[in-house]
Amino acid sequence: MAKRLLSSGPLVDFGSALGAAYIRFVYNTSEVRRDPPDTDAKLFAEHPQIFAMWHGQFGLLPKIKPDRPAAVAAMVARHGDAEMIAGVLKRFGVRLIRGAGAGYRRGNRGGAAALREALKALKQGTTVAMTADIAPGPARKAGNGIVMLARLSGRPVVPCAMATSRFITLNSWSAYTINLPFSKLGIVVGDPVRVPPDADSAAVEAARIAVERGLNQATARAYDLAGGIDPLSPQAQIKAAKPAFAIRAYRALTRYAAPLAPLMLAWRTRIGKEEPARRLERYGEASVARPPGYLVWFHAASVGETNAVLPVIEAIVAAHPEINLLLTTGTVTSAKLARARLPKGAVHQYVPLDNQDYVRRFLEHWRPDLAVFVESEIWPNLVLETSALHIPLVLVNGRMSFRSFRRWRKRPGLSRPLFSAFGLALAQNDRFAQRFTALGTPRSVPVGNLKIDAPPPPVDLAGHKTLSAALAGRTVWLAASTHPGEDDIAAVAHLAMKGARPDLLTIIVPRHPERGPFIAKLLEGANLKVALRSEGKLPDAATDIYIADTIGELGLFYSLVPVAFVGGSLVPHGGQNPIEAIKLGAAVVTGPHWRNFADAYDELLRAGGAVQVSDAKDLATATLLLLEDAQARGRIMSRAESAIARMGGALPRTISELEQFLPSKATLQHAS
Repeated sequence: MAKRLLSSGPLVDFGSALGAAYIRFVYNTSEVRRDPPDTDAKLFAEHPQIFAMWHGQFGLLPKIKPDRPAAVAAMVARHGDAEMIAGVLKRFGVRLIRGAGAGYRRGNRGGAAALREALKALKQGTTVAMTADIAPGPARKAGNGIVMLARLSGRPVVPCAMATSRFITLNSWSAYTINLPFSKLGIVVGDPVRVPPDADSAAVEAARIAVERGLNQATARAYDLAGGIDPLSPQAQIKAAKPAFAIRAYRALTRYAAPLAPLMLAWRTRIGKEEPARRLERYGEASVARPPGYLVWFHAASVGETNAVLPVIEAIVAAHPEINLLLTTGTVTSAKLARARLPKGAVHQYVPLDNQDYVRRFLEHWRPDLAVFVESEIWPNLVLETSALHIPLVLVNGRMSFRSFRRWRKRPGLSRPLFSAFGLALAQNDRFAQRFTALGTPRSVPVGNLKIDAPPPPVDLAGHKTLSAALAGRTVWLAASTHPGEDDIAAVAHLAMKGARPDLLTIIVPRHPERGPFIAKLLEGANLKVALRSEGKLPDAATDIYIADTIGELGLFYSLVPVAFVGGSLVPHGGQNPIEAIKLGAAVVTGPHWRNFADAYDELLRAGGAVQVSDAKDLATATLLLLEDAQARGRIMSRAESAIARMGGALPRTISELEQFLPSKATLQHAS
């Protein structure tokens, strides 16, 4: 509704008239300083040209248009929000080219049509003005579109910038500035960047970097002339990174809530979510001594993150046996996994509760030389106290959903101090890397998803032999990592398939094993015969549903079945990792809710390496087809394995980036 209102004719006319008047007011009340002194002459020397600015600083764009007659067209997005901008530009005699690049977003934003129209305009002698960076960011990273326009048209890109000493910075992807009147106004026209028509990919990239560098230099010079502080400069970032009220309030709240910590931990112990013998670790009190020498601290939230980072830990131990490794996690299941799979000499501790005193106690004991957090574990006290001790912070396998990004971006006083504390974010894909950069991380690199490269969960050979004997002669499928709402869906699918397969056995592995007895009671109410693995039972010939409510056995069950539904996807949870199932030989069926593993599922579904369903009926149909048609199942598995091979490579890239933080053996030997 708001977009329709903003694009309505009367409001656009009024708003554009007001906007144009405001631009003239700012310009006329400001002291203008130019570099070079005659910017008009420099602009006319290259006319027609591709006039480039950064998105965050284009507010006064119409006033850089020379006083002498010159045909100028501006590229403006065609969505409703841009109608007001288009209306303002028209009032300055600027022709419009509608459309924009999509950046990392999906969908057609008219970029191809705009490119064709821009080429036509340049050929006819019209200068084309456009921003070099593309929504949704990152800011001040030149896209390829402007360089391709220069290559195809033969016209140069001229970097330009305008900045005022007084402005308001909006909390947008480009840190858009609203220039204020009665300012000093710097106007800079940089040197042209030319792109040969026969430029190959390397030359195009070199030209893109040259445009980016030219714009950054022009912008820095414009702020220097105006006597202002660039909102995206290191100086401004340091100022913005100071903890705001939200951070101070959080730190005060967690400190004053400390008396409640024993009650919370006691309750969690009663429901099996804490180990009684290790509760002191949650207060930051270590249960083992710190080993001497260089220590790398890894922190992972739970089982999924631990599985992802274990190969990184193993690789570092293999390459640097002299380095000590500490892994912290927050759940009982991940602690048991760590005990079973950590390399010899590596230490596991529970992460302290996010209280300043507990975190400081933890850090004073362990004194890590490098802190590596996994995926999205951003606890304010943990991050800020680590940063305060000048311990390098790295985020690996980083992910950031759009919903989370939008929430963080609305709270820069909270997000900027936290994300700027990480010197490096190794993200799962380009989109996530852009988001970390936009939130303040100095360097974000897309390296891929560690979960693709991680080995499958371990399989207990003795348990496999015992269960294989118990399942002999049965048709078996698995509902893995199920969440509330999916167990009864699996049961309905079981009943739908049983008519065709009377010998059918459904195995359910709940994501949270403590739910086992509840699931059993729920399904027994539907007249299904249920056996619980936590009670030491094995399925017999009459068992309908076998609930594997144990810890660390998911790999065992994947290895036993030909078809697995991977849970968290028929309810809006975000899905679970499908790669483990495929690596252990199970064809994957998923629901539509897999945003947490979007890269993997995008590739698998595109390749035909997984099947997506929407409800119990679809689940039954797809599973029964795969159970009965070995050839169809084989084709899906072959496509899935090929897709996984294409997605791999995150592990060596992650290790390569971490190596820059690790000391050489010679340094360690000298220090010892």
